[in-house]
This record gives sequence, C-alpha cells and structure tokens, in this order.
Amino acid sequence: MVATEYQVVILGTGPAGLQAAIHAARRKVSVLVLGHWPKSSLFKAHVDNFCCLPSGKGEDILLMGRDQAEKSGAHFAEEDVMEINPLAEGGYKLKTESGNNIKTKALIMAMGISRNRLGIAGEKEFVGKGVSYCVDCDGGFYKNEKVTIIGGGSAAASGALTMLFIADEVHMVCRELEVTETLAEQIRKSEIILHEGAWPKVIKGENAVSQLELDNGESLLVTGVFIELGAKGAVELASTLGVALDSENFQYIETNKRAETNVSGIYAAGDITGPPWQVAKAVGEGCVAGIQAADYVKKAD
Repeated sequence: MVATEYQVVILGTGPAGLQAAIHAARRKVSVLVLGHWPKSSLFKAHVDNFCCLPSGKGEDILLMGRDQAEKSGAHFAEEDVMEINPLAEGGYKLKTESGNNIKTKALIMAMGISRNRLGIAGEKEFVGKGVSYCVDCDGGFYKNEKVTIIGGGSAAASGALTMLFIADEVHMVCRELEVTETLAEQIRKSEIILHEGAWPKVIKGENAVSQLELDNGESLLVTGVFIELGAKGAVELASTLGVALDSENFQYIETNKRAETNVSGIYAAGDITGPPWQVAKAVGEGCVAGIQAADYVKKAD
C-alpha cells in the first residue's frame, strides 16, 4: 500500500533514480520511487565501461540498485505519474495512473528521455503538419478535429483522455493496453475508439496529415496523429510546472551543479539533463540530486 505523502518522490527507476533514492533515503527522509523499471533504457543494455564493474547486464544492475535502495529505506511503486500540480502550502501533488494522489516536498525527475519513433512512411514528413509527440504541447491545435493517439502506455492513455475534451473524435491505436486496470477501464468506458491489436502502417496527406492506415487494413481519416509511446516524459510534465528546458533544443531539463532546476524543490538527473548517455553520468547526477533533495526538505522542516 502506497502512502499518500513522502518527503522526496523520485520519478524514474533507472540508474539516476536508483542512486538518488539510495542517497536520499540514507539521509533519513521518506522516499518513494515511481515508474516501471523494465522500461528503463538500461534494462536491455549491456554495460562494460562503468568503473569498478567489469561488465554486467542492465537488468541485473537495476535489480541490484533497487535492492540497495530498498535496504536504505526507499519505497517503490510501479506506476507512472500522469500529472503534477504545485500546492498552495508548498510542495507538489502527483496523480498516478491508478488514480493515487501523492504529496511531496521535493521532486526528482530521472525518467530519461523518449527515443521512440514509429519509423513508418509519412512520420518524418508530417512532423509539425499533423504529427506530434506531445498531446500536452500541441493538443489545443486540434479543437473539433479527428485525431489518433498511438501507443499503449500511460502517456498514450492520458493523451487520449485529454483529447476527448478538445477533439471531435479520438482514436487510440495500440498492440496492447499496458496500463493499470483503473486506467484501462477509463479508456474502455470512454468515447475513445480503441483499435487494440493494430499498429500504424503509413501516414498520408497532401500538405498535412489527412489519413492513417493501419496494418489490419483499417484506414482512419484524421488530421492529427499523436505518437505517445511509453510513459509520460519529464519534458511534458516539466512544461506544466515552469521548469526551464535547454534553450537550443527544448529537449532537456536545465540544472545547475547541485541538480537544481529553476523551480524550488524540483531536481533532475540522468539522460533528461542531456548527453552523454552514460550510466556513470546518470549515477553521479542521481547522487547529487538525492543528497540535495533530502537536505532541502530537512531545511524546510
């Protein structure tokens, strides 16, 4: 059973999030780590360039890290965060995919970055012309139009539910719904047209998107295609909180040497702060973020 309040909440179960959890918990603050650990980019990787570890499977490294974090006192919940809102009294309230509401005084974003693309015909050509990777960013441009959300994870589910309040018709295409039972039930009971067991084949149009063909032979007449693969990313969540992104590409969260963002109580570590994509960098930043977040809440108390 997940408690409703923790002093530090960490989003992400990769090396940055695990290291942050270890260091924060060892400073005797309550810590919750949220996320599905098999979705970490390290899970299927093989590591042979990390100091003091000759070589190892990513899955094994993550399991050892989680065990260390739990022994240090951190708690885990395999859930994604759907939204984050600041509290008037300070701190933040997080809503998870199962509908849980969790309060925290400090937040560490360590979810990595989304590198998922469909790789189908028409995707690259229509980016910005009907193809988007962020419902929260671009959904408002499709008022009263017909759109499709692609993906079976929490990001796609959240995006599809959001678009019900904006678009005239919302389709959701996925091989399988990979969300909690609570969220899956919301999808199935809503007006979303679910195409489960199908996948996009080609995106078509003249100067903008007008059609999406699926591999089961169906053809959807839509003007918007939102590709939302996996969990809701740090950039999407950060943008609603006023967290500054890098000024060049707007893809990474900006931090100082103390892992602090421009927003009080919010820290970031790992791939989401920019390259290089290395375990060593993620672990180092996670260490700093965990220490700083723990010290922040102790001073606040």
